[in-house]
Amino acid sequence: MFQLIYVSSSSRLLSKNELLSILKKSRQNNTQRGITGLLLYKEGNIMQLLEGERAEVERVFAKVNQDERHYDVIVLFRGEVAAREFPDWSMGFHDLTSAEVRQTAGFNEFLNTPLTAREFETPTRVTRLFGMFKR
Repeated sequence: MFQLIYVSSSSRLLSKNELLSILKKSRQNNTQRGITGLLLYKEGNIMQLLEGERAEVERVFAKVNQDERHYDVIVLFRGEVAAREFPDWSMGFHDLTSAEVRQTAGFNEFLNTPLTAREFETPTRVTRLFGMFKR
């Protein structure tokens, strides 16, 4: 199983409707490609975990990298993993500023950390963040 995690900054703040539209299209495409994962959004910053067959994940990431809606795309992790982290989610999503996330078990100031490469340069911090949303 191949996994890729990246962070980026959106070229502008995205509305809830824009995010939902992106998710709908991503979920359709990911289902066809056998990709699962999780997208986190906070105040214009994005962190996404993609997992599946290497060729498919790399194909999706190439499109992400060319998408003009965001810039400063930085890969935090790219490699083989033992198993999927989010096998049931064609693309899970959480807006880290939402009231729902603030009520998540284990919510603390860690979730107030900006979604930037500087804040998540160590793999354990990335693993900890995504782990908070595993079912």
